[in-house]
Amino acid sequence: MDCPGRLGLSRRLGRILGICLILLFSPLAVAVQAADLPPFRPDDALTREALRHFYNMEYDRAIADYEKVSDARSDDPFAINNLLNCQIVRELYRMGMLDPTDYLSDNFLGSPKRPAGAAAVRTIAELLGRATALEEKRLRVDPNDVNMLYARGVTRAMRSSYTGLIDRSWFAALRSAEGSRRDHERVLKLSPSFSDADLIVGTHDYVLGSLPWAVKAAAAVVGFSGSRERGIEELQAAAHGAGHASIDAKILLALFLRREGRLDDALNLVRELTQLFPHNFIFALQEGDLLRASDRTQEALEAYRHVWDEGQAGQFSVGGYELAAVNMGDLQLASKDALAALSSYNLLEATLQAPPEIRQRAFLGAGRVYDLLLQRDLALQKYRSVIGIDGSTEWARQARKALG
Repeated sequence: MDCPGRLGLSRRLGRILGICLILLFSPLAVAVQAADLPPFRPDDALTREALRHFYNMEYDRAIADYEKVSDARSDDPFAINNLLNCQIVRELYRMGMLDPTDYLSDNFLGSPKRPAGAAAVRTIAELLGRATALEEKRLRVDPNDVNMLYARGVTRAMRSSYTGLIDRSWFAALRSAEGSRRDHERVLKLSPSFSDADLIVGTHDYVLGSLPWAVKAAAAVVGFSGSRERGIEELQAAAHGAGHASIDAKILLALFLRREGRLDDALNLVRELTQLFPHNFIFALQEGDLLRASDRTQEALEAYRHVWDEGQAGQFSVGGYELAAVNMGDLQLASKDALAALSSYNLLEATLQAPPEIRQRAFLGAGRVYDLLLQRDLALQKYRSVIGIDGSTEWARQARKALG
């Protein structure tokens, strides 16, 4: 039986690692041609088309293609992992676990906005079992099969995401995450040039190295250790490699560089990603966030306005870019330009397709501006609108508090 202290530590580590694993396997909302993608396995036309749909967040079309590939390659764990990945991400998106308002924040640790669907849970569990069985069978024949070790590490990483963020079983998520790391460390030992394996190893190293001292000391006692500096170096190796993990490595590297205060380096990387994937509103929003963190207020406002205008022109295939209007309002309000902030928040009035959490944030911000302008009746209307959208959210809690 595990002691309460170890369980508490494991839960915390599992939750943190689960967030990073979600980032590793999240959609990029891009509209690139299949030929522009780095090499993926299996490297055939239908897989590449499925990947294009996946990165465009066209999950149903991607899954239809992945199912054809996995049916044709029933003994290929890479094909099954691709299908599994898309199934997990689609369900997390449906649950509200990939909402742009939560992206890269600790809100991932909260409860999902919607429960997991029973059919999706069964499908994911079946695919996890199929992929694992194939990998284990091949590894029993050759324990040093680098490709199978890598594939098993990917499957274990996805199991960690699934058990942590869908099952909410953080201790099981931690075990899977650590198993994923061990597999990819062995890959690197057997084949040091296998740069894709640096992705998960580097992520774990950085996250564990970033824990508070007391937690880090406790983690070391139970065998977990890491280093922020080493993690960044490993992610840089994956980012500069020619493998399919290079894109995800750049995403995480930008996140971690921002945390390290290396804002210019992070900004350069985000701009590179934005140029590669111009239909990815998350990258575009991050550019504004980094400019804001660098106290380049006017440039940040221009970046957010660009995202809003591009979204209104149909540049993005999914909702979520509307967060740009909220970010503009928040920045203008912080700069004491209340009227400009109100104008930005009110952009959401006529955008019904925006995710409800983004609309709530905009209405809450507008209510606060009206209170600053001593227009209490209008403020109350906004606060009630927040609660009317969904009374169970943090934004609704803040609106009820503002109502007095």
